Amino acid sequence: MTPPLQIRGAALRRDGRDLWEGLDLEVQPGELIAVLGPSGSGKTTLLRAILGLEQLSEGRITALGDPVRRAGNRRIGYIPQQRPLPPETALRARDLVALGVDGHRFGLPIPRRGDRARVDGLLEAVGAAEYADRRVGELSGGEQQRLRVGQALADEPALLLCDEPLTSLDLANQQAVIGLIDRHRRDTDAAVLFVTHDINPILSRVDRILYIANGRFELGRPEEVLESSTLTRLYGTPVYVLEAGGRLVVVGAPDAEEHHHHHHDEDDV
Repeated sequence: MTPPLQIRGAALRRDGRDLWEGLDLEVQPGELIAVLGPSGSGKTTLLRAILGLEQLSEGRITALGDPVRRAGNRRIGYIPQQRPLPPETALRARDLVALGVDGHRFGLPIPRRGDRARVDGLLEAVGAAEYADRRVGELSGGEQQRLRVGQALADEPALLLCDEPLTSLDLANQQAVIGLIDRHRRDTDAAVLFVTHDINPILSRVDRILYIANGRFELGRPEEVLESSTLTRLYGTPVYVLEAGGRLVVVGAPDAEEHHHHHHDEDDV
């Protein structure tokens, strides 16, 4: 069986700087790979390259058996960062989810037989049925993010790309969104690439980690990557992985942002 995602010899350069190079990655059906690294390391750019929105400097990407193309592939789902929609947004919750069902059609979408039932099913699946007819601008960030998950799952994607979907969500909504993604993965055997700043909420569900930093990367099981000697080699400076209160904390990683839960500067700790 062809893996849902294959990356061969990939390199990406921006402004004369290597974000990463020599990247070989295969994501298997049902596998969840977390992508970690400091801001500016190229995590989101990797997802954009898989979506056909960025061009590699070298190498190739094959998604669901086909070379990536700018026109996109409806069997690749995408969940963006949680960014609250403006309060004046007139779309109803069901309209936002419906974009995943009929948003690819040209012109004004004309409802087809079964579309309404499909949207209702998605709303029910992501726990949004009770506010299906409310305007999305009136909803909380967590409620809006549930709708984005429903939209992304509309075509039952065999490959799901998640770009920091937990940002700004409280713990309850983080766990709800993670549960929806994980359930889709287990029910459909979809492959998942999950970019995150904080590994802790999803650590128990992760199969492998791709950690990008300092123009290099490490790929392996969580216990292989999230340990002091591996991250020290990756960053080229002493880095320590500690466990505190059941959570992993990375101490001393350069360029760490203060709000990152999985790595902090020594002074922060």
